[in-house]
Amino acid sequence: MSVVAGVDFGTQTVRVSLFDSERGRLGAASAEYPVSRRREDPDHATQSHADHMNALAAATRDALQAAGVDGSLVQAIALDTTGSTVIPLGAGLTPLDDYYLWCDHRAKNEAGEITAKARSTSLEALNWCGGVYSSEWGFSKLLHWLRNNPEKRGSMVTAMEHCDLVAAALCGITSPAEAPRSVCAMGHKWMYNDALGGLPPEEFLTQVDPLLAGVRSKLQGRYETSDRIAGHLSPEWASKLGLKAGIPIPVGAFDAHWDAIGAGIREGDVVNVVGTSTCMMAIAREVGLIPGVCGVVKGSIHPDYYGIEAGLSAVGDIFEAIAHRAGATVAALSAGLDNCKAGSTGLLRLTWDNGDRTVLVNAELGGVTLGWTLTTTAADELFAAIEGTAFHTRIILERMAEHGVPIHRVINGGGIPQKNPTLNRVYANVFNKPVLVPAQEVTSLGSAIFAFMAAGAFRTIEEAQEKLCPSYQVIQPDPAEAAVYEQLFALYRKLYFGLGKPGSAAVEIGGVLPALRRLRA
Repeated sequence: MSVVAGVDFGTQTVRVSLFDSERGRLGAASAEYPVSRRREDPDHATQSHADHMNALAAATRDALQAAGVDGSLVQAIALDTTGSTVIPLGAGLTPLDDYYLWCDHRAKNEAGEITAKARSTSLEALNWCGGVYSSEWGFSKLLHWLRNNPEKRGSMVTAMEHCDLVAAALCGITSPAEAPRSVCAMGHKWMYNDALGGLPPEEFLTQVDPLLAGVRSKLQGRYETSDRIAGHLSPEWASKLGLKAGIPIPVGAFDAHWDAIGAGIREGDVVNVVGTSTCMMAIAREVGLIPGVCGVVKGSIHPDYYGIEAGLSAVGDIFEAIAHRAGATVAALSAGLDNCKAGSTGLLRLTWDNGDRTVLVNAELGGVTLGWTLTTTAADELFAAIEGTAFHTRIILERMAEHGVPIHRVINGGGIPQKNPTLNRVYANVFNKPVLVPAQEVTSLGSAIFAFMAAGAFRTIEEAQEKLCPSYQVIQPDPAEAAVYEQLFALYRKLYFGLGKPGSAAVEIGGVLPALRRLRA
């Protein structure tokens, strides 16, 4: 019997769970931290490292109390975070600023410059992250920070992803050369590719902007998968967390990637981690390039497989925004949505409210809703947004399948599917295939599995999954609903590529609104 702590840093809260290798989850607790946004700049989203670490300490102590476990019995702790959430650091790995949160899109111009230079120089690494570099990713954010903080950039010794900095802090690591670097984070967001020599070459980076001179060498450290140990818990942080000093901490990763492990991912599965945004995870023994998909990285999800990542930039955030504008809550607006049929609102919604992460990779896009009438309600818009996120997800699933990723099962993980049966039903009907929903939440379970591996409690990840992952509720598609969604999806696909792709010819949309009215009737 072993007890470990699994930590999941989400966008607004950190959740710490205590797991027993025989009995599963013993107890959990969470703590909040704010997101700093600016009304005058909707692309701005930052967070404080100190807020994160204080929340971690509080949640860990509360989790120990909730589980009734003495901290001295915990044998390992593992953590995942959002990403790409980036922070520039000074001497001793001291933060020079707040985190650029994953959903901060201020670096969209920098992303465009990186993409243009990578294409003009035929940088092969760009192809492995979908052919377009994103404003949500590391080099874009770091370049934006360097350009806008001239008084601080001379003090920068390195920059790190959130998952790597937290691991380093807990282990008492203060040197960039000794710091862990997650292959998951660096592969998907920084164009790290071991087969191509690691990070993009210095010559390329300085061609993008001379401010990036020397940055490649500053991003030193131990680039490793999560079956490796980042370090061991320092006495200082052991005291703050209420745990035993010296316990192992594996190399961290992104929350969605480890949620996929907690959801029981196998080759042939796609796990939709549906929350504030959606991340789609798949694994494959062998896979080639996938245009427009966020990344294909060896060892990023499961150390023995290629990890494939894609996603939507906003899902739960869109639902919350619709409810906020209506002066209601998502729960209140959702009442009665079970009675909505495919196309019954007469609306078709392109859910680009926070840009497009995959497959267009375009942060400049905005949400589009067609089919409004004088009687359209906020609940109608919410249902159309659920349908829109399902259509967008299907676009991505089809892109993966076209490029050799086997898709036999779709697993809806994350927090929203646990409490929104309407979303699961719509997704099954839009995909026209069964959707599996874990019978219990899996948040922080992936972290716990890697903590168990660090503690030596299981021989393989699969063995841990068999013991700890929950069973599934299976939602079967309804043939009549799926038939209507086939017609709606054809309209959606036309608009998605016609309106969303820069430089595309004007899309013929004259028949869209009549078609929506016909389907509604």
